[in-house]
Amino acid sequence: MSERSGSATEKIMSSIIDTIADSLPKQKSGQFDPGAVSEKVKNKLFGRQKTLHGVLGGGKSADVLLWRNKKISSSVLALATAIWVSFEWLDYHFLTIVSFALVLGMVVQFVWSNFSNMLSGSPPQVPRVALPDEMFVNIAVAIGAQVNKFLSFLQDVSCERNLKHFLVAIAGLWAAAVIGSWCNFLTVIYIGFVCAHTLPVLYEKYEDQIDGYLYNLLGLLRDQYQKLDQGVLSKIPKGNMKAKKNE
Repeated sequence: MSERSGSATEKIMSSIIDTIADSLPKQKSGQFDPGAVSEKVKNKLFGRQKTLHGVLGGGKSADVLLWRNKKISSSVLALATAIWVSFEWLDYHFLTIVSFALVLGMVVQFVWSNFSNMLSGSPPQVPRVALPDEMFVNIAVAIGAQVNKFLSFLQDVSCERNLKHFLVAIAGLWAAAVIGSWCNFLTVIYIGFVCAHTLPVLYEKYEDQIDGYLYNLLGLLRDQYQKLDQGVLSKIPKGNMKAKKNE
């Protein structure tokens, strides 16, 4: 039954990708030059040399994202879905869930310690739960590194005087603001988590079709930007900053 459902899913995904690719107009030879990307580096997106597993960092995290072990990946995704459902649909709050979990743990330990003492007559050996300090330090360091990297990227875009990169960054932040107005922060995190656990494995399975589609799309965007540059951006007067400073 699973093989039939898997083959049906593959047929549906391939048909969707083929439909999208066919709907795009093909690039002309004089527009988007594949040679400018070093012959697309053997059709790898953005000229990447590594495998997708290597791009994702390798190790256990990449194994989970690429569903190398389906039980672990499905368990992680199911746990994230359960947390999101608990907060969003069942209207639980973080403090409520933490309190319920602590109460449940205390009840289990209380019953365990009293029953083991009554049955064996010796002091109970109840296991102690202690989270390692290194775990919190590693989480804080990882979050801080990503935040600093993001801030550094925004400052680089702001100072490099590249109007295209600047407008793309502004459009991305504007899109994030619009998405944030549609749903709360937890839902945005959950959507990103689901995308991280589904898009990489789909890309790995349909890599050739997606790369071809994205190269055609990048060609269309480049043509549109060239038209915008020739019609509007090139006509914007640019002041001579050095001359003004000398004056």
